[in-house]
Amino acid sequence: MHLTKKSKYALLGLAYLVSRDRGTTVPLAEVAKAQALPATFLAKIFQELARHGVLEADRGRGSGYTLSRAPAEVRVREVVEAVEGPMALKQCLLWSNDCGEEDPCPLHYRLEQFHAQLDDVLNEVTLADYADKTAHVKSQKRGATS
Repeated sequence: MHLTKKSKYALLGLAYLVSRDRGTTVPLAEVAKAQALPATFLAKIFQELARHGVLEADRGRGSGYTLSRAPAEVRVREVVEAVEGPMALKQCLLWSNDCGEEDPCPLHYRLEQFHAQLDDVLNEVTLADYADKTAHVKSQKRGATS
C-alpha cells in the first residue's frame, strides 16, 4: 500500500467541506486557502472525487463543490480509492513494485492479514469520523501553542 499526497489533500479538503453547512457550494479557492493546499493540485483531486460520486461540482455562477452524500455515508476507503486507484490498498507495504501474487515477496502472505485489517478500518471510518478527529486535533494544536 502506498498513499500519496493526493489522499491526504483529498481528506483535508473534504473535511473542510464537512465543516460547512450541508448543501453549501464552496469555491475550490476557499477550500485550498483554508487548508493551505495547492489549488491547482486540489482542483484535479476534486475532479476525481466528483467523477467517483463523492462530490458534486457546480460549474455555473458561484461554482464550487458540495458533498454528494452525508459525511457519515462516505467511507475513507472510497476516498482513497477514488484518488489513488483501486490497487493502491492492495500493493505490498515493503516492495510495492516487486511484489504480487505471481512473484510474492518473502512477507507477502504474512502481510495479507494486515491488509485485511487495514481494509476493515478504512471501510469503518467515515468522512464524518475523519472530519471530527481532524477538527479535534487542530483544536488541540491551537491550545498547545497558546
